[in-house]
Amino acid sequence: MEQTLRSECARLGIALTDAQVQQFCRFGQALIEKNKVMNLTAITEPQAVAKLHFADCLALLQAADFHGKSVIDVGCGAGFPGVPLKLGEPTIALTLLDSLQKRVVWLRETLESMDVQAQCVAARAEEYDAREQFDFAVSRAVARLNVLAELCLPFVKVGGCFLAMKAAAADEELSEAKRAVKLLGGQWERTEEYEIDGACRRVLIFRKTHPTPKQYPRRFAKIKQQPL
Repeated sequence: MEQTLRSECARLGIALTDAQVQQFCRFGQALIEKNKVMNLTAITEPQAVAKLHFADCLALLQAADFHGKSVIDVGCGAGFPGVPLKLGEPTIALTLLDSLQKRVVWLRETLESMDVQAQCVAARAEEYDAREQFDFAVSRAVARLNVLAELCLPFVKVGGCFLAMKAAAADEELSEAKRAVKLLGGQWERTEEYEIDGACRRVLIFRKTHPTPKQYPRRFAKIKQQPL
């Protein structure tokens, strides 16, 4: 895990101290161990965790300046991309948001044992009251972009950004979500590309230009049934 993480970070141009690398390994080992009794990830081989989880998420640090910023990870699951961002840029004020209580409890206990500060919240995104409080909202593999935008953009301050991690076929989702993003006060700024394990990854970056209208986000059933 350590060797793979170091080589992937060198390839991506991301610098980690020895202490940071050790923190990543601790978190990776805790993830693999807990996954034996709780369904956290389908990726359980140490080198694959380092590459497909850690390096993939750390690539976001090349897409925006996270130093000293407040960040909410919407639908964080087992902590991705939020935990790698925090370990890679410790100045981040991180909130991890997920609807599944037992995952959030595991994250809170694991991070506390590592002396990593993060707010771990068990709630649905559309019901969590933290409107326009964050510099960045980030999300990976949660929903199609037209749905995800309504869950994430309301959390972002005007002037902040929503970063959506997507695979190579992101253009279709971007086209599909343009109306939603505009209605929610956002604007597509750019797309960053990078490669992980031979596959193209994309980060779609949206700037929050106006406050999100108060009627958004709607209830999730409505969001899913009638995406903007």
